[in-house]
Amino acid sequence: MTAAPPLVAGPAAFTEEVQPQPLGQWRRLPVKAKAGAILLGIFVLAAVIGPFVAPYDPAFQSPDPSLALHAPSAAHLLGTTESGQDVLSQLLTGIRLTLELALLVGAVATALSVVVGVTAAFLGGMWDEFLSLVSNVFLVIPSLPLLILLLGYLPQKGQTATIVVLSALGWPWGARVIRAQTMAIRGRDFVAAARETGESTWRILAVEIVPNEISLIAASFVNTVLYAIGASVALAFIGLADLTSWSLGTMLYWAQSQQALQLGAWWWFAPPGLAVALMGTGLVLLNTGIDEFGNPRLREASSASRVAGHRMRPADPTPVWQPDQRRGRLAGLAHSFSRTAVLEREQPARGAADGERT
Repeated sequence: MTAAPPLVAGPAAFTEEVQPQPLGQWRRLPVKAKAGAILLGIFVLAAVIGPFVAPYDPAFQSPDPSLALHAPSAAHLLGTTESGQDVLSQLLTGIRLTLELALLVGAVATALSVVVGVTAAFLGGMWDEFLSLVSNVFLVIPSLPLLILLLGYLPQKGQTATIVVLSALGWPWGARVIRAQTMAIRGRDFVAAARETGESTWRILAVEIVPNEISLIAASFVNTVLYAIGASVALAFIGLADLTSWSLGTMLYWAQSQQALQLGAWWWFAPPGLAVALMGTGLVLLNTGIDEFGNPRLREASSASRVAGHRMRPADPTPVWQPDQRRGRLAGLAHSFSRTAVLEREQPARGAADGERT
């Protein structure tokens, strides 16, 4: 009897198994997250290369009166304003300025949310009461009137003032959510083990707790960016911004002040309004996809399968195969897995239950 030689795997075999797949994480993302990421990627690309490919200076006023309120043409793809300024150049420049402000506000406000929420929940006691009190005070303050009041009285109305004010008012919601998640995590076994081994408090926060809240922090960042875009556009639209710099809100302000809607110059206000709407849609889709990716229940509910053309949710009754004598074998097999067959089997049971009650 000949013994089989031992199976020895070479280094190449282990290397091939361990190698990560670049597109593996992308394929696992929900469709909403992919659509939102692609849509936002288009605007990020436009913000990066937009000012370099803009055909004209956005502030250049054409001396030719015939170019005032000129409809879209080959020379001006999105038309011109009342002063002969190119709308496409203003749009490409405005996307960059709006995204820069929103991302900076999102980064600062999310950092404040993480620091306040994690610290309050983990330390507890007096720290929790004090930081929760501060968060609640900021939550009950009406943000838009306070933004108008602060920016209206500030001597400087540039990007820096808007970023500071929006960041100071945009962190409490995220802090409350992160605090609740931290309170659920701080009692886990791995946190208790880290305490027993003598780990410092800040190392436990940075290494053990915060990495387990990445999906929640990412969703909070996306929400804050969406809030910053809407607030900055609204503030610029009512004139509480630096009107000499071109942003999407500034474009809408000048279109409204020059009565573009009454003049029928739709190409003046429609592109910036559509850009704001699409950016908001991309952020909402990305936020929903991140929440679905991090929540197993939402992920299972979204991966509903189809049986015989019917969409079956995980909570639906499991279809059981029962041959149908009135149909052919193939048709009976397909019908037995359908939702209609499940409902037909439930009707006699319901009728019997109703008869017993009467």
